[in-house]
Amino acid sequence: MKILALDTSTEWCSVAAGNEGEWHCRDELAVDSHSERALALIDAVLGDAGWRLADLDGIAFGAGPGSFTGLRVGCGIAQGLALGAGLPLAPVPTLLALALAAGTAHGATRVVACLDARMREVYVANVERGDAGWTETEAARVLAPALIVPPPGTGWLGAGNGFAAYPELARALALARVDATARPTAQAIGALAQPRLARGDGVAAADALPIYVRHRVALTAAERAAGKRL
Repeated sequence: MKILALDTSTEWCSVAAGNEGEWHCRDELAVDSHSERALALIDAVLGDAGWRLADLDGIAFGAGPGSFTGLRVGCGIAQGLALGAGLPLAPVPTLLALALAAGTAHGATRVVACLDARMREVYVANVERGDAGWTETEAARVLAPALIVPPPGTGWLGAGNGFAAYPELARALALARVDATARPTAQAIGALAQPRLARGDGVAAADALPIYVRHRVALTAAERAAGKRL
């Protein structure tokens, strides 16, 4: 099954084209230029794979939580490509993809996935790998770091830039290890989407929506003046 996957939920723009055995990936630190770079990276990975858009069986994208602007960019690009090519879409939770990427890199089966949500909060989910694959055992939520409860049991890996923004969080959660540089990748999103698309569980372009978790999308004038960001 040939899949195009992309993630624009963080400062990185990540794109991958692949199937079950081989992935072609391009990743750039885009910061605020996802809309400018994503299509060029998509062209590049499709070229690397030797595919056209019409050759694909589906498209997957990082649905969130993450940057509001980044999520809208990624969802919009995925919708536009899928609509034009008549392809199904698979929205994939970004914290699940983060856990898969970090867990694979570190040989971990339990991951506290945590991304900086700005405004003194983080997006966090507990994710474990079992017989059915990677699943969220505690769903994504947005919290102040001090309100996060340590996960049950032992052997948890902390993953994501939430641990870089709040270094004290690793000790508070009694984590075995932390990789604050880990991030959701397009390859992880594609791998998670593959069985869903193979089962016919993709959605139409019009039905694909971001997962915001936090539903506040604007700052007050005072917050903007203080340099806060969503």
